[in-house]
Amino acid sequence: MRPQQAPFPASRLRRTRQSEGVRALVRENALSRGDLIWPVFVRSGAGIEEPVPSMPGVFRRSVDKVVDAAREAADLGIGAMCIFPYTGVEDRTEDCEGAWDPENNANRAIRAIRDAVPEMVIMTDVALDTYNINGHDGFVEDGTIVNDRTVEALVKMALAQADAGAHIIGPSDMMDGRIAAIRSGLEEADHTDVMIMSYAAKYASAFYGPFRDAVGASGALTGDKKTYQMDYANSNEALRLIERDLREGADMVMVKPGMPYLDICHRVKSTFGAPTFAYQVSGEYSMIKAAAQNGWIDEQRIMIESLMGFKRAGCDGILTYFAPAAARLLGA
Repeated sequence: MRPQQAPFPASRLRRTRQSEGVRALVRENALSRGDLIWPVFVRSGAGIEEPVPSMPGVFRRSVDKVVDAAREAADLGIGAMCIFPYTGVEDRTEDCEGAWDPENNANRAIRAIRDAVPEMVIMTDVALDTYNINGHDGFVEDGTIVNDRTVEALVKMALAQADAGAHIIGPSDMMDGRIAAIRSGLEEADHTDVMIMSYAAKYASAFYGPFRDAVGASGALTGDKKTYQMDYANSNEALRLIERDLREGADMVMVKPGMPYLDICHRVKSTFGAPTFAYQVSGEYSMIKAAAQNGWIDEQRIMIESLMGFKRAGCDGILTYFAPAAARLLGA
């Protein structure tokens, strides 16, 4: 049983809030630069930093500029980045073959970062949506997103990323059985040290809108993703998905989106104790930026408070577009 605390006035809980020094002594959670993964968008070309209109302060960068961003991240003490490709409609196809092309922009960026900033941990995204003319994470046949054929393609995509030098594979597609298939493929290809961070509890959310602008998927998407992403009314299902993906070989698991799903983060960490991450997605980021630009909130304070919420919920780390700004505030 939890011990009873003394009644007032013997117990005055305000005593431990009276100064910053005292508050620091009893603080239950800490946020550090090592908790941050910075998602970045890579596009074709050279010398390009193209603003994403719906995500103030976020850019689509050519490979050389992504390398510059990696150097900036390393200087700030950010140890990990996640690479997302932007693909124009003209480069999207029904067969999605660009997803496993060794020379696609994402794989070129992985190799370039490995060469220029070898200490940087590189995470990738595994899903077909950024290469699919239909904008879906899987192949579309007769209006249906098909599972098993998609999984075969995802394995090829993951292997191409591992060959390029990715440290962490991030399957975000929500197809059934893909973690086991990718893990088996990595083992057979002798990529035994490559990690998998499964987007195990990824909800069919309206918070992804700006991201789809950033990767060029908004105009391509036909229909919605509710047949494979999770119903946002469900939480027990998330635990079943997490358990399955851990059994299939995931090293880490993710909840996405982040702030509206802190209860899921807490349940996952409390139940499994596995490395648990959350993605503070584009809609969360853009709402904070828009409110700050209108002078309605203090951006820096809200940013840090929102990130601390993930730590308090039990997350080991956070994917966030705020990573550079947060790292500057957090310091050493």
